[in-house]
Amino acid sequence: MKKAILGIIAITAAMLASPAIAQSRDTSANWLVRARAVHIDPSDKSSPVAGSGAADRIGVESRTIPELDIAYFFTPHFAAELVLTWPQKHEVYLDGQAIGTFRHLPPTLLAQYHFTPDSTVSPYVGLGLNWTTFSKNRLLDGQGSLEHDSIGLAAQAGIDFKLDRNWSLNVDVKKVRLRSDVLIGGVKASKVKVDPVLFGAGIGYRF
Repeated sequence: MKKAILGIIAITAAMLASPAIAQSRDTSANWLVRARAVHIDPSDKSSPVAGSGAADRIGVESRTIPELDIAYFFTPHFAAELVLTWPQKHEVYLDGQAIGTFRHLPPTLLAQYHFTPDSTVSPYVGLGLNWTTFSKNRLLDGQGSLEHDSIGLAAQAGIDFKLDRNWSLNVDVKKVRLRSDVLIGGVKASKVKVDPVLFGAGIGYRF
């Protein structure tokens, strides 16, 4: 995934060398919709199971998912972005062995600042909140589950590479605070700090 992002940057840089791309972005358009492929890389931190033994025994599967982002620009510099996908399935591991799966839905709302909105290369940063809801917990043959909801901060940095007045390529990275209690028989057995880093690349359309 990281190699793919670097490849997109290199291809875009070559395209931007053409005079045909040297027109201004349409910053009068308020809406920007992006479709991205995003790789989720969890931190895999956890407290000792049942309060004893080693920490970090519980892990969550890394995977690549589709993502849809809808941004609204209040001014050329300031925007709000809603990050969406559909429920995603992940494996859970204990000491490297699969112990079940869960699904999560992680919408995120970010306030963004775009440094050079009129430029061909437009970097930005964002800060906001993530709300993740867990469902279809199937851990330890039904004996285990995750806490239902997690709310935490999300931070973002990215770059838009303009292709013309409407279309652009995008790369970004997000860090999300995502944590959950692990329950066994309804009793808290551990706390998992998923806290993933998300590497994304995709295409956007502004209108």
